[in-house]
Amino acid sequence: MEVEREKRRGTVKRVISVKNLYKLYRVGDSVVHALDGVSFEIYEGEFCAIVGTSGSGKSTLLNMLAGLEKPTKGEVVIAGQHVEKMNEDELVRFRRENVGFIFQSFHLIGTMNALENVAMPLMFKGEPRKTRMAKADRMLDMVNLKKHKKHLPNQMSGGQQQRVGVARALVADPQIVFADEPTGNLDSHTSEDVMRLMQRIVREQNRTLVMVTHDNHLAEYADRVFHISDGSIIRIEERKNQYEGGKTHETA
Repeated sequence: MEVEREKRRGTVKRVISVKNLYKLYRVGDSVVHALDGVSFEIYEGEFCAIVGTSGSGKSTLLNMLAGLEKPTKGEVVIAGQHVEKMNEDELVRFRRENVGFIFQSFHLIGTMNALENVAMPLMFKGEPRKTRMAKADRMLDMVNLKKHKKHLPNQMSGGQQQRVGVARALVADPQIVFADEPTGNLDSHTSEDVMRLMQRIVREQNRTLVMVTHDNHLAEYADRVFHISDGSIIRIEERKNQYEGGKTHETA
């Protein structure tokens, strides 16, 4: 695996570092450990999956990485910055400049066509309309939606809408993309298509992608799989077989 070779040579950049992360909730007289001392690192160009059942802590962990929740204790360092120490304004700016999101429910604006939906993050960055529409156009080409650029969400299938979501997550050139159950509303065949698309983009553009899923099969597309249970990472699986084009290949 190329990322693994680069890590061993010390030439690949660490983009996420989580140290001793805890999130405690008080429920009545008891304390629930949603995260219980989690530590790990993720490197540039990796596709990592966080896998666990409902209530395992995987969504809480993703929220911590994205700065949507504050930890009770511990560090979340992304792109060299301590996310857990930022105030809300700093977090908004940080996410705008560094992070893309892919959601389970697409979250497309129904009155906007595919091009306009993809271009929206660039509007928040203050880019001129001509520039942002040109970038959105290129992104839709990349996710194989050349014929659907002027289509509204209700004129597209679920898989096509999620491809728009992928393009939107990438248009601002983020260092990291977080995906929360990105195929949860898709059938199995369409899910495979979207996973292959995400995997290809990670490979071709050297993106760092962190995906949360309950589906062990979908996690097989990732380079590394973090298995989480009861708020603890119980196993980190280095994938030796990578799915490419729907087939399994050995990698060095």
